[in-house]
Amino acid sequence: MVFTTQSFKNAALEAIARLLLAAILCLPWTPAAMAAAPTEITQLRTERTEDGVYLSAVVRFDVPAVVEDALLKGIAVYFVVEADVYRDRWYWTDLRVASAARTLRLAYQPLTGRWRVNIVSGLITSSSGLRATLSQNYETLPEALSAIQRVTHWKIADAAEVDPGEQYMLNLNFWLDLSQLPRPFQIGVAGQRDWTIAAQFRDRLRLTPAPPAEAGK
Repeated sequence: MVFTTQSFKNAALEAIARLLLAAILCLPWTPAAMAAAPTEITQLRTERTEDGVYLSAVVRFDVPAVVEDALLKGIAVYFVVEADVYRDRWYWTDLRVASAARTLRLAYQPLTGRWRVNIVSGLITSSSGLRATLSQNYETLPEALSAIQRVTHWKIADAAEVDPGEQYMLNLNFWLDLSQLPRPFQIGVAGQRDWTIAAQFRDRLRLTPAPPAEAGK
């Protein structure tokens, strides 16, 4: 009788577990359960001037709640934008002829209630540190994000590196650099979808001649 009672309990528990699993699988997907809106690169424009090739673009993305919460707790986040120009080679892999990168640090200042953006030329490493070439404060997070999302007249190649008679490919990448987070924090966010902010653009490099300078300027 004991064996029969225990077997009945086990069967009942298994049936309940199956019902719960089926109920979970049948639940509708809600916005909170779905991935954040995809990051995308838009309004990209490249132009050639006498001294080089310049790029302008807009990177559209939303800051997930978990990222904003970390910012409000005083944890700075870093975004990286990197551009590579490749020359076509029919006999071998394409040759990279130019490369440029910049790092954008976003931080909240609790004492002033303002947001700070640092734009650093190149990638940040443990040896290079934060070499800020531009620093700006903003009253709100949307204003600070606008400064990060807009890439304006950024030089990605010298004039001598891009021959107008050749064909080139442009590879533009933008991502949230988790490696710059505090080490204990990196472990906690590893693999979390909400912390994945990244976009890539790859296409022919289409150069637009820069508008002529106005006379007298």
